[in-house]
Formats: sequence, C-alpha cells, structure tokens
Amino acid sequence: MRVSLQPGYVLHSRPYRDSSNLLEVFSAEHGRVSLVAKGARRKTRGGSQAALLQPFSPLLISFTGRSELKTLTQVESAGPATHLRSERLYSGLYLNEILVRLLHRHDPHPRLFAGYAAAVQALGEGVDVEHVLRRFELQLLDELGYRLDLDREGSSGEPLDAATWYLFDPDTGLLPCAGSNAQNRPAYLGEDLLQIAAGVFDGSARLTARRLMRQALAVHLGDAPLRSRELFRAQPQE
Repeated sequence: MRVSLQPGYVLHSRPYRDSSNLLEVFSAEHGRVSLVAKGARRKTRGGSQAALLQPFSPLLISFTGRSELKTLTQVESAGPATHLRSERLYSGLYLNEILVRLLHRHDPHPRLFAGYAAAVQALGEGVDVEHVLRRFELQLLDELGYRLDLDREGSSGEPLDAATWYLFDPDTGLLPCAGSNAQNRPAYLGEDLLQIAAGVFDGSARLTARRLMRQALAVHLGDAPLRSRELFRAQPQE
C-alpha cells in the first residue's frame, strides 16, 4: 500500500525505538493511521520533519506498508499551524484524544475530517470553546453511527415537550421521567434539549449539553480517564 500526499493531522506522537516517533494520524481518505516516522528524533536528519509533525498543523503525508503500522515516507506543510494556548490547547488535545480512542484504523470519515479541521481553526480564532466542542462531539457520534435525536422521544418518536424532563438511555435515546432527580440519574429539561438540537448552546443549555455529551461519550470511551481532561484539571487556575 502506497499513499501519496494525503491531507492529515497528527493526533498523537510518542518516541519509538532509538530515534523514531510513533504517530497517530487522522487522514482525509484513510481515517486514523499509525505511522513510524523513522529518524524523526535525529537532529541531523529529523529536525525539519519533527517541526512539521506537530498537532494542529495541516499536513500532506505520504506513507507505505502492508501491516497495521505504516512507514511515513514524506511530509509537507499544507498550511499554517494553529497555535493554541491554555484552555484552547487542552480542548484541542481533548479532540485528538477522543479521535484516537474512538476511531477504528483505516476507517475513512471525510466529513468528520473536515469537521475536525474546522474545529481546530475555530479554536484558534477564538470561537466559544463550548460551542466548538459540543458541535464536534455531536458530529463524531453521528459519524460513528450513534446519532443523538435530541428533538424527539426515543421510544415513541414523539416530539419533545419543552417542560418535560428526560433521561438519556444509550440504547433507546431520550425517555420522559418524573423530574430532574428521577431514579438518581442525570435528567435533562426538554427546553434545553430542543435548544441543543437547534445548535444553540447558551444559557442553561450550555451545562445541559456538556453533561449530556459526557454521558453519551462515556459509553464508548470506557472507564479509562481522559488524559487531556486530567491535564486541564491539574493546571493552576488564573
């Protein structure tokens, strides 16, 4: 298998053997790909390559190989890198981490790739972080086949009522319940859910969206904590 100048982003990088790096890359046409960047940590050979192989930098990558682990053969910049700091950096790392955790290798998602590129750009341009994250999370679940229908009940298909409280069931969807503390499970007000369905994440819908997306993603992420979330919590508050 030979792939030439494929648009992609580095999601994660770690040292591999003596002088190489092991990369997790999100590519436009081949999905998540594991690559070895041979000699990337050698100053005389890999310096310029290592400078390119950074998160949030649009790249053109070439690779080859028959096994799950491919070999990077060429990399070029496809545009200016997005430089993120503070909360925006950890938000970008969060996006990268959930992609690594949830995407199967070699499963292409071109629309999600475009959504990721747009999310990175939005983080760099100062767009509200909560809006960027929630929209991408919803798109990710949709692409993986777990679309959330946030404007109708899961069992009956009836439209949501703004004044009714709902539980989220991963298998069924939204189910009406008696109140905000029903069954000692998180419950969500219909009015907020309808706002989220319309792409509005302001007011009380902001917290509702965060809680709902965390619950929906936890089913697929499993019990292992997210490293990006731990790093953010460990930072001193300004």
